[in-house]
Amino acid sequence: MSNVSLEEKKYKKFITIISIVIPVAVAALFGIKLPNVEPLSFLPPIYATINAITAVLLVASVMAIKKGNRKLHEQLNTAAIVCSVLFLVMYVAYHMTSNSTVYGGEGIVKYIYYFILITHILLSIVIIPFVLITFMRARLGNFPAHKKIAKITFPLWLYVAVTGVIVYLMISPYYVH
Repeated sequence: MSNVSLEEKKYKKFITIISIVIPVAVAALFGIKLPNVEPLSFLPPIYATINAITAVLLVASVMAIKKGNRKLHEQLNTAAIVCSVLFLVMYVAYHMTSNSTVYGGEGIVKYIYYFILITHILLSIVIIPFVLITFMRARLGNFPAHKKIAKITFPLWLYVAVTGVIVYLMISPYYVH
């Protein structure tokens, strides 16, 4: 007999669909430019700040659970998920109204930038099912399984949040205003 509950199977189907739909939708929307719409050039510093807030929330969440404060841990993680969704909405809105910015740095810094950018993008796709599975396991009260996957989810998600800020800081001098 399987240890996976019917409810968990239902969540896993939803998580699989979301984990595929979000990256595909972002990629598709990335290629769509809304005509006659003013570029939303004010968004990048806002969504970079949201990434920074996400990183702080994640660290605070780990500190909360290490102190045994499960309720605060849950609230901080929920807030981090909300921040990630807000980031995604703003990121897509920006790219649907603005041309992509070309990085203007040269030399070794250019390679560092692209390494950070590429790993950030790839891990931002990979992290979606990890976050959702980690969240689901906590919601279903499967704390041993939650804790096990959270040890993978936390550093990946933190990396994505922090590198989002770094990418913004590195490319911001090249934005056209």
